Amino acid sequence: MIEIINLSKSFTSSKVLDNLNLIINSSERIVIIGRSGCGKSVLLKHIIGLIKPDMGQVIIDGNDMTRLEEYEMDKLRLSFGMLFQGAALFDSMTVGENVGFKLREHTVISGSEIRKKVADALELVGLKGIENLMPSELSGGMKKRVGLARAICNNPKIILYDEPTTGLDPIMADAINGLIVDLNNKLNVTSIVVTHDMVSAFKIADRIAMLYKGKIITIGTPDEIKNTKDPIVKQFITGAAKGPITEDA
Repeated sequence: MIEIINLSKSFTSSKVLDNLNLIINSSERIVIIGRSGCGKSVLLKHIIGLIKPDMGQVIIDGNDMTRLEEYEMDKLRLSFGMLFQGAALFDSMTVGENVGFKLREHTVISGSEIRKKVADALELVGLKGIENLMPSELSGGMKKRVGLARAICNNPKIILYDEPTTGLDPIMADAINGLIVDLNNKLNVTSIVVTHDMVSAFKIADRIAMLYKGKIITIGTPDEIKNTKDPIVKQFITGAAKGPITEDA
């Protein structure tokens, strides 16, 4: 589904991605872990084509995102859904308008069909019948679910999740984790999740990849990551203050 080859990106003098390589299989749930600020979200933005790399390729279904014209990229982006870290709902729009936004802006389907797709998406995330509520009337967990309904409303092939459990209490975070797994199975999509929450990572992932100093330094199943002998990976997943990862790393 996705092949990332020698991807490099710098901002001023800071190298965020450094010849990064990663293959993501169709229909799998892959979780990318790493410290805050290590480049996880930057990697997501390269996958969806919001950032151009300094070097390297992002190949999705045979299309090199780094070489597409803007109109070609817009067309390919319709196969993506994305749940942003803060849900990123439009405060001035109702829930229904938020969920159907992409369909209204980028398709020519009728209003009645959009309303049906919106209702179906909300039902899938457990929020049936709230189309007329405003974001200000929603809890943090409900906002995440609405953001997820918007991500799946256009029947994407790939869903990107940027820190999906940030700001949620442990019970709601577990519910969101379960929803990600459930939707992946029901919709047969490829799910890419970036997080530093290891509870989430171990629950969601088919495979876990760790991003460190601009590279994927390890990739494996949750059990393989839990039993790693790599001191960098072990320090991160256990949250130990002492180890090879220092405060400025």
